[in-house]
Amino acid sequence: MLTSILEIGQRLRNRELSPVELAKDCLVRIEKLNPALNAFITVTADLALQQARQAESEILRGEHRGPLHGIPLGLKDIIDTAGIRTTAASALFKDRIPTQDAEVVRRLRNAGAVFLGKQNLHEFAYGGSSMISFYGEVHNPWDPAHIAGGSSGGSAAAVAAGLGFGAIGTDTAGSIREPAAQCGVVGIKPTFGRVSARGVIPLSTSLDHIGPIARTVSDVALLLQAIAGFDAEDTNSVDTPVPDYLAALQVEAKAARIGVPRKFFYEDLGAEVASAVERALAMLRNLGCEVREITLDVPTDRTLQAAESYAHHREFIQRNSEMYQPETLRRIRSGENISKAQVEAAQNDLAKVRTGIQSIFSNLELLVTPAVPIPAPRLAELKQDPDLLRPRELVLLRNTRPFNFWGLPAISVPCGFTGAGLPIGLQIAGPPWSEAAVLRLAYAYEQATTWHKREPSCASRL
Repeated sequence: MLTSILEIGQRLRNRELSPVELAKDCLVRIEKLNPALNAFITVTADLALQQARQAESEILRGEHRGPLHGIPLGLKDIIDTAGIRTTAASALFKDRIPTQDAEVVRRLRNAGAVFLGKQNLHEFAYGGSSMISFYGEVHNPWDPAHIAGGSSGGSAAAVAAGLGFGAIGTDTAGSIREPAAQCGVVGIKPTFGRVSARGVIPLSTSLDHIGPIARTVSDVALLLQAIAGFDAEDTNSVDTPVPDYLAALQVEAKAARIGVPRKFFYEDLGAEVASAVERALAMLRNLGCEVREITLDVPTDRTLQAAESYAHHREFIQRNSEMYQPETLRRIRSGENISKAQVEAAQNDLAKVRTGIQSIFSNLELLVTPAVPIPAPRLAELKQDPDLLRPRELVLLRNTRPFNFWGLPAISVPCGFTGAGLPIGLQIAGPPWSEAAVLRLAYAYEQATTWHKREPSCASRL
């Protein structure tokens, strides 16, 4: 049975478990399962064992750094790591070795985490399937014939299969929550500006969010605690207090007023997704929540994201366009002819949207939607008809994308499985800086259900 960071961390602190043996176990699992899942691009076995030995020595000396000390984690391969290649799943960066850690990596190092390696993704994070990668597609641990979601597909697949106890991903349109939902794990996108994006290869600087993926709500709370906080060198970082997220889970969840935006978010759902989410809403009512149906104006324009993506890649494309996967190049070039005036208008609209959405919470505390409208598609289906890939990804990301525009904290938690055994996710979101409230309701729901206790057969066989 796979175990949580919270439980493992306590055993490490009590010296009931060796960080070295824990790291070795994860590396064995990676060796056995990664060939089928393709979740990791680079496995840093030597570094992991070195960090584990250091953690063991420190803990034995009574120098315990906290709940992540000695915990093996993975990093999406778009997050810079000093001295370790960071490829963004692209041939363009296959030999790129950063000289500095991203801020989130620095914070995790300070927390004593053990780094297992860099995880596969959709090339340059520009997609929701993790099928377009120089290193090959990621496979879903629940059924390798299906996608793992994206763009943080490798991170979600690795966590679900027990190839590490958590991961750090990025989310521009749902790239943490969508693969978390597809792989039956928990993923949270915090408020825009809560976690530094410095040292992360950008897709769209106005929409990029950094956040954790893990097996349980308490585990993502621990990871978020370690990486959240102001970074003076990141222009989008906001200097606002960071609460104790784990302590917030222990506070009894009050009878929250929950908004259910049926229009848009609940339309055209797969039948099994719709049923699972209705059962989840019934559970929330049983937990004392007041559930109200509401209407939201949902932003769907992708002008700013397209323009910012092209702006970042312009010089690379001019020099080495052949190094991109053709589909990624096509997507990036969709922003080529967007004018400066259009960008400024889109930026103004974004600012208005982010201010305007806050009014919805004058009478509500949280929003609840399906995380992803449909179960994970089959890889063969999307390979057979490549023209279907982007439209299908847009469906997969439909319910998560608006929360990037709004900049609101949002989490995906498991809320069921299809008859074929594929996971289904529930999305819970709140007003700016309300990660504690979002986590609290997600935790209350998780504890009232057993979905998070299931594990894919590939994990239980080891």
